[in-house]
Amino acid sequence: MSQSPLILGIAGGSGSGKSTISRALVSALADADGVLLEQDHYYKKLSHLSYAERERINYDHPDALEFDLLGLHLDALKSGEPIDRPTYDFTTHDRSPTPLRVEPAPIIVVEGILVLAEAQLRRRFDVKIFVDTDADIRLMRRIRRDLEHRGRSFAQIRQQYYETVRPMHLAFVEPSKRFADVIIPEGGENKVAVEMLLSLVRAKIEKAR
Repeated sequence: MSQSPLILGIAGGSGSGKSTISRALVSALADADGVLLEQDHYYKKLSHLSYAERERINYDHPDALEFDLLGLHLDALKSGEPIDRPTYDFTTHDRSPTPLRVEPAPIIVVEGILVLAEAQLRRRFDVKIFVDTDADIRLMRRIRRDLEHRGRSFAQIRQQYYETVRPMHLAFVEPSKRFADVIIPEGGENKVAVEMLLSLVRAKIEKAR
């Protein structure tokens, strides 16, 4: 790459639509032009704990994540070096033994509920985005996702929401909105906002060529 990549940090509450926006941006680009790093894959390795112990971890607290590693990976990609991104398995609450090789690209999208809450990540982002969606909509989306894709029961989802998701959202996620350069209401349903972001990243790609 002739220029440094454009790094976008996209945060928002669980179920806000930040993943939809992030994937829409990357999928609209050519394969070599954009990469997506999801915060969830940087949960700390917990194989030294039993499954029952891993179930009790507060995964919505910053301490559950290896943000130092994510920062180092961003630095490597910015320098034009590939990384081996960890892969997290939500059914086992632990990392998969096989990482994913990620090559550098002109556009790097970093997505996760806490990525704007971490100062060490914020200073690496060129554009900071917060996806702001009403709590009831976020909750319904989370219930559907966890039932259909993460093998959770409704009782497990309800318990986690009241014990960790909601309190951590109020403590860390919602306050991080003040660091955003851009606030997008209603997540992936906001087609105007998605098109504006696409214009930004496409302009960066054209300039880099």
